[in-house]
Amino acid sequence: MAEIRRKLYKRGSSYETTIPMPLLFALDISKRHNVVFMFDQKQNRWYVEFEAMKKEQKGGKSR
Repeated sequence: MAEIRRKLYKRGSSYETTIPMPLLFALDISKRHNVVFMFDQKQNRWYVEFEAMKKEQKGGKSR
C-alpha cells in the first residue's frame, strides 16, 4: 500500500500541512478546488476529497 507522510506545522494559532502533488494527479490544477477532510468514527480513519469550487458571482466578497 502506498503511504505519504507530511509534517504538521504550527502557523499562528492553527496547525497546517501541505497537500502532496501525488494526491492531486487527477485534478485540473488550473481550476480552484476545496479540500474536504472527513473522519469516519466507525473505522477511525480520515478521508480526503477534492471538490471543484463554484465560480464566484460578480459583486462577491473581495479580499
